Amino acid sequence: MRRRTLVLLLVILATAFAAPSLTAQSAAPTPPDAQVQQQSAPARPAYSLPPEKLKQAIDYSRIRVILDFASSGWGILQLILLLALGIAVRMRNLAVNISRNRWVQGFLFTFLFLLITTLLSLPLDMYGHHAAVAYGQSVQHWGSWFGDQAKGFGLSLVFGGLFVMLLFWVIRRSPGRWWFWFWIPAMLAVLLGVFVTPVFIDPLFNKFEPLAKSNPALVDRLEQVVHRGGIDIPPDRMFLMKASEKVTSLNAYVTGYGASKRVVVWDNSIAKATPDEISFIFGHEMGHYVLNHIPATLVFLGVLLLIEFYLGYRGVQWLIRRYGARWRVTSQNDWAALVVFVLVLSVLSFLSEPIINGYSRAHEHAADVYGQEVIHGIVADPQATAQQSFQVLGEQSLTDPNPSPFVEFWTFSHPSVSSRASFAATYNPWAPGQHPRYFPR
Repeated sequence: MRRRTLVLLLVILATAFAAPSLTAQSAAPTPPDAQVQQQSAPARPAYSLPPEKLKQAIDYSRIRVILDFASSGWGILQLILLLALGIAVRMRNLAVNISRNRWVQGFLFTFLFLLITTLLSLPLDMYGHHAAVAYGQSVQHWGSWFGDQAKGFGLSLVFGGLFVMLLFWVIRRSPGRWWFWFWIPAMLAVLLGVFVTPVFIDPLFNKFEPLAKSNPALVDRLEQVVHRGGIDIPPDRMFLMKASEKVTSLNAYVTGYGASKRVVVWDNSIAKATPDEISFIFGHEMGHYVLNHIPATLVFLGVLLLIEFYLGYRGVQWLIRRYGARWRVTSQNDWAALVVFVLVLSVLSFLSEPIINGYSRAHEHAADVYGQEVIHGIVADPQATAQQSFQVLGEQSLTDPNPSPFVEFWTFSHPSVSSRASFAATYNPWAPGQHPRYFPR
């Protein structure tokens, strides 16, 4: 579950620059490509579930939707309560009274803010993990889960504290333009984060080992896909992630850039999917890199974040004028004004979800097309392989074949599994009169 805390300063970019995933948790279909071969509909849906599993998928999807919206609403409400009940001011007073050093004050206020919001969000987070275990989506025991929460808290404290200090330094130096000057290092931090995450952050939460150590044949297969895609990822940058220690879902992806670029295959994928299906899953993820989705997304979300920072600046000014005396937050230089800023960004972040997810769905559809085309000539039947991959992903993730259109529109970052499977089953650009989008015939 997403936690509406200090991390919301970069929540848009953080969600966008995690490694794109061919997840079965996905969204409304992108309009079919013009080159889709028009064929008669298959006798049965391209993606379907047996009755018992279908009921589980519907129930689990309902729980996830409720938790998603409840988490967003509660995250916003708890920030309002921190201000209205004077808790933010008490945190500020405690930080200021303990030390005159601004670094001590800033990190202490950040710690208190993160601690309170984390504890307030914990019940929903715990129920989300309980539901994942109950529906077979997670096998992570509570000790390990709490350990991951503690690691996440520590990372949020360190990096969040540094950004808080930077934010207030910029506010003091440029009271009317801080939203722009703060945006620049925020973007640089995202670039740095994408680079260092696979090397330093991911290993804190999961175990990795060279893929060639246990699956040399799969390395050879993925090298074929990599070679056909025209990118350079040597075998020593292909890793196996032991996801089965925590989750039951499948994935394979490319992450990082430059010296940190690498291939990651989850052990669940090897256990539950065929080499052909893994090739398609990986080809989809590789498509995000080959099609320059990462820099394009950086530009798109960078502009969106700049707009939200500006609106955040305006929102903070208005809220302090309107409610500052009641909240005892008299200026944007007040440590407690951080809560006001995060409150405004929380609302903007929630309202911008459909925009971000719609943009993401377009890229995911393009990656589906690329993934199916890149395995042409490597697997015997790209159509059947792609369609079956979505079937396996949907079954493993308990994905509802018929999600609510509103939920798809608002929360799904991927096209629906049903639409993706249907597209895969009918897309054959090598048929007479058709043309591949990304590869020459």
